[in-house]
Amino acid sequence: MTTLQVSSQKQLRQLIEQIERLEEEKKALAGDIRDKYAEAKALGFDVKIMRKVISLRKKSQSDRQEEEAVLAVYLHALGMLDEPPAEPPSHIMDAAE
Repeated sequence: MTTLQVSSQKQLRQLIEQIERLEEEKKALAGDIRDKYAEAKALGFDVKIMRKVISLRKKSQSDRQEEEAVLAVYLHALGMLDEPPAEPPSHIMDAAE
């Protein structure tokens, strides 16, 4: 079995310790986020919808529009949407054929 040089061992230890600190910070941030959702719920906001809004805000407008168009196509295909979608994206029609 090979061993690492002393300098490599130090680098590895530093990297591991840094990752461990970042994991702890991430855990603390996740707790803070949970607290904010609990606060929002206590104020009467719908947390599930808030999560969806946050998810949508991460996407570009074109990505959101494409996702909505695909969703409309699927819902219509399942009989869950009365009106057919205006114009499905071409790659959706290509995949269906």
